[in-house]
Amino acid sequence: MKIFLDANVIFTAAHNPSGKAAFLLRLKVPERWKLVTCVLAMEEAERNLPIKFPKGVGELKKIVGRMGLVATVVEGECPIELPPKDTPIFLSARQAGCSHLLTGDLKDFGRFMNQPKKSGGILIQTVNDFLTALR
Repeated sequence: MKIFLDANVIFTAAHNPSGKAAFLLRLKVPERWKLVTCVLAMEEAERNLPIKFPKGVGELKKIVGRMGLVATVVEGECPIELPPKDTPIFLSARQAGCSHLLTGDLKDFGRFMNQPKKSGGILIQTVNDFLTALR
C-alpha cells in the first residue's frame, strides 16, 4: 500500500506534533506500506511553514525522512475534475501507484472522499478517515 500525503498533511504534521497527521508519520508502518509525497507538495509545505508556524520548521526536517519523494506530474489527463493547483497532486499520486491520497482539502477533494470508484481507483481520505479505517 502506497499512501500519498498532500502538502496540508505534511504542514499539519510539522506544526502540530501531537495531532493525527504527526501520529501517522511517527507510526511504525508495516513494510508493505510506503508514505510518499511529490516535490510540489513538499515545496508548498516548506514554503508555508516558516511563514505561518516557524517553530514547526525543525519538526518538518525530522519528518521529511519518513516518506519517499516522487516527481511531480504536471501533464496528463486527470480522471477527476479538480482545480489546476490540485491536478498535479492527484496525477503524482496516480503515477506513483498510490492506493491512497490523504488530504485535508475538503473544498477541492471532498466530493471524491472515500469513493475510489469516482476517483480513478485512488482512495482519497482525510488522515482521520484513514486512521479510523485501520481500527
